[in-house]
Amino acid sequence: MKNYIKHDEWNIIEEGFNPALNKVSESIFSIGNGRMGQRANFEERYGGESLQGSYVAGVYYPDKTRVGWWKNGYPEYFAKVLNAPSWIGIDVFVDGEPLDLHRLEILRFRRQLCMRDGYLSRSFTARFEDGREVAVEATRFCSLVDDECGALSYRISARNFEGRFVVIPYLDGGVRNMDSNYDETFWEYVAASTAPNRSVLTMRTKKTDFWVTTGMHYELLADEGRIQCSEQDVRRDDYIGKSVTFDLAAGQSIAVRKYAVVLSSENHPKADMEARASAMLDRVVAKGFDRMMVEQSEAWGQKWEESDIRIRGDIAAQQAIRFNIFQLHQTYSGEDERLNIGPKGFTGEKYGGATYWDTEAYCLPFYLATAPPAVAKNLLLYRYRHLPKAIENARKLGFDGGAALFPMVTMNGEECHNEWEITFEEIHRNGAIAFAIYNYVRYTGDDEYLADYGLEVLIGIARFWAQRVNWSEYRQRYVILGVTGPNEYENNVNNNWYTNTMAVWCLTYALEALTAVRHAWPAKYEAVITRTAFDERHETGTWETIVEKMYYPVDGERGIFLQQDGFLDKELVPAESLPAEQRPLNQHWSWDRILRSCYIKQADVLQGIYLLEDRFDLETIRRNVDFYEPLTVHESSLSPCVHAILAAKLGDEERAYQFYLRTARLDLDDYNNDTEDGLHITSMAGTWMSIVEGFAGMRVRDGRLHFSPMLPVKWQSYEFSIRFRGTVLTVKVSRSGVLLAHSGSDPLTVFVFGHPYRVPREASVELAGGQRI
Repeated sequence: MKNYIKHDEWNIIEEGFNPALNKVSESIFSIGNGRMGQRANFEERYGGESLQGSYVAGVYYPDKTRVGWWKNGYPEYFAKVLNAPSWIGIDVFVDGEPLDLHRLEILRFRRQLCMRDGYLSRSFTARFEDGREVAVEATRFCSLVDDECGALSYRISARNFEGRFVVIPYLDGGVRNMDSNYDETFWEYVAASTAPNRSVLTMRTKKTDFWVTTGMHYELLADEGRIQCSEQDVRRDDYIGKSVTFDLAAGQSIAVRKYAVVLSSENHPKADMEARASAMLDRVVAKGFDRMMVEQSEAWGQKWEESDIRIRGDIAAQQAIRFNIFQLHQTYSGEDERLNIGPKGFTGEKYGGATYWDTEAYCLPFYLATAPPAVAKNLLLYRYRHLPKAIENARKLGFDGGAALFPMVTMNGEECHNEWEITFEEIHRNGAIAFAIYNYVRYTGDDEYLADYGLEVLIGIARFWAQRVNWSEYRQRYVILGVTGPNEYENNVNNNWYTNTMAVWCLTYALEALTAVRHAWPAKYEAVITRTAFDERHETGTWETIVEKMYYPVDGERGIFLQQDGFLDKELVPAESLPAEQRPLNQHWSWDRILRSCYIKQADVLQGIYLLEDRFDLETIRRNVDFYEPLTVHESSLSPCVHAILAAKLGDEERAYQFYLRTARLDLDDYNNDTEDGLHITSMAGTWMSIVEGFAGMRVRDGRLHFSPMLPVKWQSYEFSIRFRGTVLTVKVSRSGVLLAHSGSDPLTVFVFGHPYRVPREASVELAGGQRI
């Protein structure tokens, strides 16, 4: 674990430069706006370790699968999140020598991500071998208002000398992905154009033929008066820039303002992209950098008004939750149903794909509560639009009759994950997608979504489970063989409890949805039945039989659910006994050793208990938590938040707080030694869940909000707002009790510790401290 980020409520701050941590910082200080994003690479060149990263939403490349032994059913490709043409670059030469912090003595360095206003700043002073000192102050952002635009200001000063400077603001299409198979390059040159102070570059991807047009316009601003300078084009096929030469006296500085636009053929006709890029540049240049900064601050102010969580008394915890919320907003705006929430967002290349089951299991609750209903609905519609591909994916694996298996990893609905134990076996992802439909309907009250979209998806998922089970003569029960559960440190196991449980839950919910839609919307019901060629009598009868006769592994003596049939054959040694130098296991142990061990990568049985908690009494939950948590190494970012929520439910404040810190500061403190690959965006929604569902105990039951708040001992109070069925409810938990306030037009009934409280319109109700506060 690293601990070099300064604690601050609204800022992420790095003081001093450590080259060994640069790639970690490049991830942490990333910026984005839902349409585009950028790692915190330096504007000037850097000869040290760096992962260059500029990303455009929806643009990907089908990198050919590379495996040692091909198996039937393997996807042909793994969809790479592409490192796209870079817009931030400004090369700097001082008397002919490049400004490169890898080569110079760094006298002062500070990097700061301002979360309140949504920008990244960096400042440093560097010394050349002959004693010349140069100072730089840089600020940049991806605009929320103009979401295909970015802007930066780069001020350079000659501190103790007079010299000749050359700055080259440029666009670079000659980028590569660090993880490309066969060292393949993914981009080809299309066109470039230049005009005074302006360059435009268009590149296209191989195979997928996505076009990206990147345009820049620069201006120079002197401190006093005008500086004489000359401009010269710098061009090669995949690179275009402007070389600007000027002289600076000692103590003099000049600022380069660089405006950029990044357009994708996903959103613009290819023939019009260059013209549109120039027109967009005209617009943002007319606004100017300062006006764009004001608009950025105002737009982020609105985001924070809707979703901020305010913690008093614990700066580390406050900084962490804001960092997670900030990155979620930078990654996904919800305005385009074609887009989703990739596990690295716009911060790195690892994992590939734009969509995992993480979205449904972890991200949906955040967007349900902090954004307009259309945002969460778009996440569901994304899967609905991909239903034909899910049916095709299932057919490739031998399932028929409209059975749907949604992909583990995808860009366009087609499975593109190329590890067999994931692609073929981690089928529990279907359960997360069905549960997301249930969660959306439960939270919003939009029951008609089932009739319009949800039922069709549920039928496809239920058909898959009905074919994936098989009858065991030995057990006289249905079983599910050869799976990988959420714990990816066990592969090809039989009867994973979570998978079996979610399969039955999906079948049950599909049956309930059929009944609900048939009664409430009979015409829509008949349309769905016709579209899906659904045999109601035969198929529902099969589902009901499976529900009744499914097998679940349990240990009666311990009173726990077994993760899988053979789990108790393992040597059960608590994770705390592992030497620190062997953690994380996936970076030190062979895969064979991991698979044979008892260690759990992430919540598995406990994931099911979290989703379906109302089925279990507290003692059942406690027994399972006490058995599985000591064996869990939390080497998945998705794990600590589930444990935090369950610990809070059990009243275990100390463990809940420790798990909260682990999920909230996972990337800031680099718990798993992998932040340099990019941030864990989807698990950041779990951080929000740890507070709202964990410490505050928020649940929706029978269309009502319920809370059972807990206040960590280190906190003086915490406060958040959530949207719920047309109102915004603010909840503040402090030592003196719970304060509820809402902005809706009608009184709102809220349950706290099981007791109903009527909150009047535009008013608040203050409750006395409860037993768990």
